[in-house]
Amino acid sequence: MSNQSFILILSGIIGVLSGLAAVLLKEVVHFIQLFLTEGFYVEYANFMYIIYPIVGISAAYLLGKYVFKDVGGHGIPDVLFNISKMQSIIPRVKTYSRIFTSALTVGFGGSVGLEAPMLVTGSAIGSNMGLLMHLNAKKRTLLIGCGAAGAISAIFGAPIGAVIFAIEVILMEISTASFIPLLIASVMGSLTSMLLIGEEATFNFNLQDQFIAAHMPYYLLLGMVCGVVSLYFSRAVLRTEKIMEGLESQMIRILYGGAFLGFMLFFFPPIYGEGYDTLNMLIDGNANQILEKSPFFSAIENPYLILIFLGMIILLKPIASALTLSAGGSGGIFAPSLYVGGILGFLFAYSKNLFGFHIPLPLAHFTLVAMCGVMAGVQHAPLSAIFLIAEITGGYELFVPLMFVSAISYITTTYYQKDSIYVKQLKDKGRQLPESKDQELLDMIDISHVIERDLLPIHPDAYLKDLIDLVKISKRNIFPVVDENKELRGIITLDDIRDIMFDSEKQSTQRIGSLMHSPPEILLSTENMQKAMDKFEKSGAWNLPVVDDGVYLGFVSKSRIFNSYRKRLIRQKQD
Repeated sequence: MSNQSFILILSGIIGVLSGLAAVLLKEVVHFIQLFLTEGFYVEYANFMYIIYPIVGISAAYLLGKYVFKDVGGHGIPDVLFNISKMQSIIPRVKTYSRIFTSALTVGFGGSVGLEAPMLVTGSAIGSNMGLLMHLNAKKRTLLIGCGAAGAISAIFGAPIGAVIFAIEVILMEISTASFIPLLIASVMGSLTSMLLIGEEATFNFNLQDQFIAAHMPYYLLLGMVCGVVSLYFSRAVLRTEKIMEGLESQMIRILYGGAFLGFMLFFFPPIYGEGYDTLNMLIDGNANQILEKSPFFSAIENPYLILIFLGMIILLKPIASALTLSAGGSGGIFAPSLYVGGILGFLFAYSKNLFGFHIPLPLAHFTLVAMCGVMAGVQHAPLSAIFLIAEITGGYELFVPLMFVSAISYITTTYYQKDSIYVKQLKDKGRQLPESKDQELLDMIDISHVIERDLLPIHPDAYLKDLIDLVKISKRNIFPVVDENKELRGIITLDDIRDIMFDSEKQSTQRIGSLMHSPPEILLSTENMQKAMDKFEKSGAWNLPVVDDGVYLGFVSKSRIFNSYRKRLIRQKQD
């Protein structure tokens, strides 16, 4: 069997396993939510909303820390880091740990989504399948993408959008030959979900209105608003997490985070869990049912109250998601970004129609298109957002406004924030991801592996004649000046002594310490190759010394780096 055929078979198996895991998680969460909230009466204040998040987050944290040794939090940034820095090796425990911890978190009201935990589970299945079959890092990365595509496809029933999401967010770059395994995994994940739970989609609706070109000015404004809200979403999440990290202990984080989240759910029940039921109500035009979930506003029939209520949810949902994750829960911000986008689009069209100027806007269209816009802005994945929402709608009726709004939102967001929320989270933790394939290859080169140790050192108290003796036997024209403690004091080149090396008087009187000079830059053994190349570029040097806590180790040359880079590039193409 050829390698390509073997990978195709593995991709199908990974798609099925990812689909099974997605279905299991989705059904368990819905069962927990139904069990906990089925007996609630809307006319009474349900104080259990305050208790549930603390219970769920505490259980998820304790289970993750003491049983699985895998505490929750964000999933996608960890997958990106494992691909970039850990040779695409994801711990085996992640193939099942996030199913349990995220089920407890979201089932008990944690205001996060299931997509990220499922993506982590699918990616871990792909990575460990690659390890089991002794595949190299490049093929493991492809299988990670297959697991991610299978999981997303199983959740949304959107195989094309799942493939594009895997490429745009997880894999970054991919060849045409590698595209086929992603398609197979995505299709198998979607089929697995259909066979087990039927064709029941995440969003259930029928678009009755047609796209009208006269609405384009409003879509332009919506795109800019989506960009601003995306920026708020990202910064609210990051700021809230930073505040929570400043708390003294994990127990304090759980109590504070769970309590604040509980009070948010108490006053604004639509924030509970993923919130897709709320979006279905808005798409169907049943905005009044949103207020019916709240015991404080259910008796009030005022359209302006709906505007205020939905506006508060837009402001609170990112904070609620960040509180859930930073307190110790497991989940992701994929679903919250869609949720905020959907409410924003509905609020935009509803408020415009309420004031009654110009032409009326279709609520369902703007709800769906804004979901695409906010997802594109928050996750910096415009193509994924376009195809995901296009498949959810069951056609391409909204393809033009989806493309337009996602582009405007993406441009607006990236103007103020270059990185996606996932990359920002990694940077805040000191984990820098490579920005290009070249940088990724450079980062794979360890500076300790390219150190040249054949340069002959000389003591600063030695004389010129001692250096000349070294010149006779050395094949290099640079001589590091090293003292008795092996500390680098400077360097001498042949150009420095060319005019005096044949002067017999200076050979016996001239000390090396008076002839040496400082190197243009010094490399540290702990630095990455990208920073080393920046120093080469800045100094214009071809060779630079390497030290470790001041102790001289050797030199690194550009030619040695380029040779190592070339070998890795050839090896990667062969793989």
